[in-house]
Formats: sequence, C-alpha cells, structure tokens
Amino acid sequence: MLPPEPPPLPALTRAECELLDSYLEVVDLLGRINPARGGHTYGGLRAAQALVSRATALRDALTLMHQRGESEVHATTLAQALRVLDGERRTQRVTLPPEPVM
Repeated sequence: MLPPEPPPLPALTRAECELLDSYLEVVDLLGRINPARGGHTYGGLRAAQALVSRATALRDALTLMHQRGESEVHATTLAQALRVLDGERRTQRVTLPPEPVM
C-alpha cells in the first residue's frame, strides 16, 4: 500500500519557490551545525561552509521578490507550503532537543 499523497503546494511565484527552497536548505544546514544535536565537527564544518552559498541564494531570492514588486511575504500561503515540504520536522533540528527526563 502506498503512503497517502501529500496535499498540493499552493500557487507560488518562482521567486517564492526559490525563497522556500533556499530557506529550507539553510535550515537543514543549521540543523547539521547545531551543537546541541551532537555529531562530528567535520560534518558541522562542511555544513557551515555550505551555509554561505545557501544564505546568498536566500538573499538573492528575497532581492528578486523585492525587485519584482513583491513587497509583502504572504505568510499564510508560505507557511502552508512549508508544511507540505516537511518544514516542521526540518526546523525542529535547529532548536534545542527536549531535556532528558530524570
């Protein structure tokens, strides 16, 4: 049996798509760097090095939106798209893990 189909993405401009893609890539990299989540220093170093280019792509997507006159971020629509793209799980890696129960 196949897993259920995810809901469709809302209609987005190309710049909004690039914004979301770049944002989630930055979030993924920050999750790999998060010292509270453990891991190896080499993996964190590689993620930190990649972060520079992904942050630049994020800036470029926002610049493009601004230049095209997209002066407002439609938070409700973009939040819906982030949920479809598994943004809730991906952003959890950036936060502190829950304290262990003793």
